[in-house]
Amino acid sequence: MIVVVSDDPPPEESPANTADPTTPATSPQRLRTLLVIAAVLLGLDLLTKTVAVAKLTPGDPVPIIGDFARLSLVRNPGAAFSMATGMTWLLTLVAAAVVIGVVRIGRTMRSLWWAIGLGMVLGGALGNLVDRLFRAPGPLQGHVVDFVAIGWWPVFNVADSSIVCGAILLVVLTVFGFEPNGTRVGRGAEHSGGESAA
Repeated sequence: MIVVVSDDPPPEESPANTADPTTPATSPQRLRTLLVIAAVLLGLDLLTKTVAVAKLTPGDPVPIIGDFARLSLVRNPGAAFSMATGMTWLLTLVAAAVVIGVVRIGRTMRSLWWAIGLGMVLGGALGNLVDRLFRAPGPLQGHVVDFVAIGWWPVFNVADSSIVCGAILLVVLTVFGFEPNGTRVGRGAEHSGGESAA
């Protein structure tokens, strides 16, 4: 029997052969999903605010369900639900920082549920940021248009609801160990059950 010895180095394994099948890199990135959700919510927020400004009069609420649910136009210089009304310029900078931070996180995110939550937060932050930049009394000082009043709850808008619902979703994901990269705490690099649903 003749044995042939070659001086050629062994062929390198391709990345597909060396990749760990349990790493989050096998999941698709979710930045596009995040941005689509944010864009839809931003458009909805801007549309509803435009209609509210055109159709509603400040101080003249329109009842929807008696006095419990009504449309009431309010110009809000503060944060969501009329908080921190004397810090408009600071809230504008915070909103801008949130937008930048969410986009940076989204570039490496692989969990669908995190994309949904962050997309909601991003869409809401952008909606209110547009008001602060372009509405009266001026840039960084603009008052946010609020128009939904329910019971004793402060008047709010689509952006406020989006931010709050998105934040609640992110808290729930964190509590149950779902990570932005598609893994779940306590299961190593195994994809979370939410990744099959996420």
